[in-house]
Amino acid sequence: MRRQAKPPPSFPALVQAFFVEHLTQQRAVSPRTVAAYRDAFMLFLGFAEARLGRSPAQLTLPDITPDLIMAFLDHLERDRHNSVRSRNARLAALRSFLKFAAHRDVSSLQVIEHALG
Repeated sequence: MRRQAKPPPSFPALVQAFFVEHLTQQRAVSPRTVAAYRDAFMLFLGFAEARLGRSPAQLTLPDITPDLIMAFLDHLERDRHNSVRSRNARLAALRSFLKFAAHRDVSSLQVIEHALG
């Protein structure tokens, strides 16, 4: 009897697992790091929603393209007047999530590698 393949996790499920399991349980990062990553995601998801016209619940990993990430980073510097250091910290949060997602959803590995540049 063949086992049915599990469907890949949804984007919202990956984000939840990243915060609940990966950051807090597996990596045991400080509450301040979790808060900084949360803030980075809130900004990114709001930007992605405005740019793509889709709610965060409707996003998929293929939506996270290098162009979207670069536009987000430009937005942080130009519109929000973030320093390069703040911008890079938010980029680090996104990169950490994408690396985590690559381990959870190997079917999207090529998409994730493309997004990571």
